Amino acid sequence: MNDRRPTLADVAHAAGVSTSTASVVFSGKVNVAEATRERVLAAASELGYTGPDPRAASLRLGRSGIVAVVLGGHLRHAFLDPVTTAMMDGLTDALAEASAGLLLLRDDPHEAGAHPVTEAPVDAVVLIGCSARTREALEIVRGRGLPVVVIEGDAGEGIPQVTLDNREASADVARHVFQLGHKHVALVTLALDADRRRGIVTPEHIAAATVDVTLDRLAGAREVFPDAPAISAAGSLIDEGMIAGRALLTDSAHRPTAVLAQSDLLAVGVIRAAEELGLRVPEDVSVAGFDGIAVDGLGDYRLTTAVQPAVRKGRAAGEQIVRMLDGEPGETVHLACRFRAGSTTAAPPARP
Repeated sequence: MNDRRPTLADVAHAAGVSTSTASVVFSGKVNVAEATRERVLAAASELGYTGPDPRAASLRLGRSGIVAVVLGGHLRHAFLDPVTTAMMDGLTDALAEASAGLLLLRDDPHEAGAHPVTEAPVDAVVLIGCSARTREALEIVRGRGLPVVVIEGDAGEGIPQVTLDNREASADVARHVFQLGHKHVALVTLALDADRRRGIVTPEHIAAATVDVTLDRLAGAREVFPDAPAISAAGSLIDEGMIAGRALLTDSAHRPTAVLAQSDLLAVGVIRAAEELGLRVPEDVSVAGFDGIAVDGLGDYRLTTAVQPAVRKGRAAGEQIVRMLDGEPGETVHLACRFRAGSTTAAPPARP
């Protein structure tokens, strides 16, 4: 029994044409006579030939056709965040031009052994953020000579980045709350480091922090409210926002009149915690977020937030990867958020 895969040369021989003519039929890049095309396709069908072997193309080009995306923490948590899914949509759209697929790699600082990007069969790498562990991945990728783009992380000189005006956008939200008359404001931050520890943010924690996005958004809010207390969450999740909200709002004697959260999911959690405690939003407490995503469970609320271009962020990273795969130098792309006032912020309640 002959299990040999039929080749393009076999099809060409059966159709009575040259191999180059048969190749043109399958590439679709050049028009051929309809009778010739039908003869080639009929021969292919009879032989069971389904098209060029992609492995052969990969060997010929010296490429795998795969771009790695390194995500921190558990992938299930990452894809509960609509910002991540929107960003991945943009990245996928841009990479379609290069006919590249995605390989998702988990960046877990607690896992022993070599970083998963060390031997991954990929043509390029996109890094999300740039923690200490991610910097290790960056050095590995650079050592392999692969194109790399970093999304929202300080990767150092010569590395193309996609950056967001996190500090300025956070300050815009804080200024809005300040202009409404709030003075007693608290902050709920994203994780400060890979350990994702919950709790009160101290100067020591800030000094040891490794997540640039968290630090930038915190700095922006404290431009307006320099003494605002902050609680760090373990991630951008509604449940995490509820935990932080309960901690901030339970004690009526020290309750802030406004809470600024570093993501919309955290803000929704704070709103739910407020409702659990019988507080009205925004009459008793104002709540603002960051991201501008569509969130289920908000009811009639329209969240005050900074709207970030999540799809554009992913697309920009993908466009730079395509440029570098084509032999051109990658470029850093700076993107901006826009402030959006909603129904979850208002003037503070009168204090007795």
